[in-house]
Amino acid sequence: MDQRFQSYIDGHWVAGGDIAADENPSDLSAPVGEVGSVDADAVRGAIAAANAAQAKWAASTPQQRADALDFVGSEILARKQELGTLLASEEGKTLPESIGEAARAGQIFKFFAGEALRIPGEKLASTRPGVDVEITREPVGTVGIIAPWNFPLAIPAWKIAPALAYGNTVVFKPAEIVPGCAWALAEILSRAGLPSGAFNLVIGSGRTVGQALVEDRGIDALSFTGSVPTGNHLLKQAAARGLKIQLEMGGKNPLVVLADADLDLAVEIAVNGAYFSTGQRCTASSRLIVERAVYDEFVARVSRRLATLKIGHALTPGIDIGPVASASQFAQDRDYVRIAQDEGAELLYGGDALECEHQGHYMRPALIAAQPQHRIAREEVFGPVAAVMPADDYEHALALANDTEFGLCAGIATRSLKHATHFKRHAQAGMVMVNLPTAGVDPHVPFGGRKASSYGPREQGRYAVEFYTTVKTAYTFAG
Repeated sequence: MDQRFQSYIDGHWVAGGDIAADENPSDLSAPVGEVGSVDADAVRGAIAAANAAQAKWAASTPQQRADALDFVGSEILARKQELGTLLASEEGKTLPESIGEAARAGQIFKFFAGEALRIPGEKLASTRPGVDVEITREPVGTVGIIAPWNFPLAIPAWKIAPALAYGNTVVFKPAEIVPGCAWALAEILSRAGLPSGAFNLVIGSGRTVGQALVEDRGIDALSFTGSVPTGNHLLKQAAARGLKIQLEMGGKNPLVVLADADLDLAVEIAVNGAYFSTGQRCTASSRLIVERAVYDEFVARVSRRLATLKIGHALTPGIDIGPVASASQFAQDRDYVRIAQDEGAELLYGGDALECEHQGHYMRPALIAAQPQHRIAREEVFGPVAAVMPADDYEHALALANDTEFGLCAGIATRSLKHATHFKRHAQAGMVMVNLPTAGVDPHVPFGGRKASSYGPREQGRYAVEFYTTVKTAYTFAG
């Protein structure tokens, strides 16, 4: 445990206080390193530094910003094995998944390096003679970023990269249980040629660091990914002072399986979407809605497939699922299995703690036969737990799919072009997948949902410009 993960403020590394171990969920006896938390005064210093650097960074040329982001993307891609190993050790995602996430983070920085050279604008004719009209996009200013623990490289990348590409400065708060990934990303950014203060990393609790971010009037916009209660709390505070805010807050995503589906494919889609990455994805298929004619066969096949999955240390070759990321998340996952049974739902497979070679947060994936009113079918668990429910026909399945306060993803497995087309139009979700896992999105297209899942402009791709810039309309009288 010789690595100390520090914050990065105004071009300097800051150790912080309250030193704690950075836990390895695969092996609790082998922490990844140590981390110190900064206080509210340090956060205010980081915001002041970002404010001071903002004019200089905004005045940089598109090529300068593109070069900086391209440097970051290239280094991440060159070090994806190393960064993936750190991610797997710290968060518990399997090594292949972790390396894939590191590569995705690099690709995101590369994409926004290009977008820095393509900032859109318009020149229009005025309704008045002799007047020119220009519509331009300018940086919002200083952006606060609060990222979750489940994608500790990719999600920070898809927030930080567009913020910097469009000329904003950044104060970044990572989740407390993944400081190593945040530190590694900050270390690369520290060598990318940014002005001091243009990028700042502040490590600490949500109560201290997150609260300081949302309260400080030096923050011009706030992008958050995390839980619904925290997101709603931030939204109320932002609304009270008119802070521009973007929220991604989770999902209870349905996967509809119709009787005409390729069942082999449907089972793989369901298992991948519901359980891979230990089910710790806001896009996970946590509600499996199966047409009654194939319900029993589907449940039997999924149960058999779950029995073949290998669960263990995230760095062990051949592992399908690693540990749950933390003790608190592990307890929550187990609690939801118990609550489901107490409410009358049937535990079809798994749900118990596992003893592996190393002491860690290991859990057997759970499949639960539920009714729509059960909490397990309505509330986000965020673990390797899925509820399965029968549907009478396509119309009933669609109604069940839409019967949720969330609206992030929805999927369908079918051979019917008619039903696939109808589902794409009528599923109440921001993203729809046909014969694909709900958990799997591309980095160059919009990401986001409806209803309680999201608030504000979409993330990723060219749509990111909507949040990270403000529009200016200028009139010139040419005579």
